[in-house]
Amino acid sequence: MEPQDVYGWLMGGGERAACDAFDAHVVASILSLSLCEAAAEGVRPGERIGLAHEDLRSLVGSVFPAARRQFDGLAPGELVPADDEACLRELLFRHSSEGSAFEYQLAAMIARRAMRPNHLWQDLGLRNRRELSWLMERHFESLARKNARDMKWKKFLYRMICRDEGFRLCTAPSCSECDDFEHCFGAEDGESLMAQSRRTADLALHA
Repeated sequence: MEPQDVYGWLMGGGERAACDAFDAHVVASILSLSLCEAAAEGVRPGERIGLAHEDLRSLVGSVFPAARRQFDGLAPGELVPADDEACLRELLFRHSSEGSAFEYQLAAMIARRAMRPNHLWQDLGLRNRRELSWLMERHFESLARKNARDMKWKKFLYRMICRDEGFRLCTAPSCSECDDFEHCFGAEDGESLMAQSRRTADLALHA
């Protein structure tokens, strides 16, 4: 199955009492892309999702209860985050809007997906960068306010971690004087990874 197929299965599976449509879309996007990556790379789903088995079952049970049985059979495994991932997860949850279990799970997933090589919105399976900004404004409001100049989210989050740890990430006296301004503030456009996957599958089918 392609990520878009898994997404459709999750979103079409029935009532979602625990959250609204946008939050369900975010969770389905992350799970769909992560599950397909894990299958392709031969690793446990939690390794790409960023949640331990019980947290994953809890999330799916609350957001997509019709799919919980399929997730019950996934192989459990201990997740040991790298130091930067653990710092990012802690940063996100510390700035969560409500401090809820759902936001803890979001923080863990975002932190794990931030280890991937693309724009953060792409590695979360989202359709565009604006969706990531909506996610941050809703569930990590104080961080969103701090990113008032709309720095690229991955750059911004790592800069916040370095400030917490007392490091200086950048030697430029100010962003306006930086010779590489676009590196931090340039457009984060491009095709979503789900769309790329669907296009590749279609090309292979008609080859």
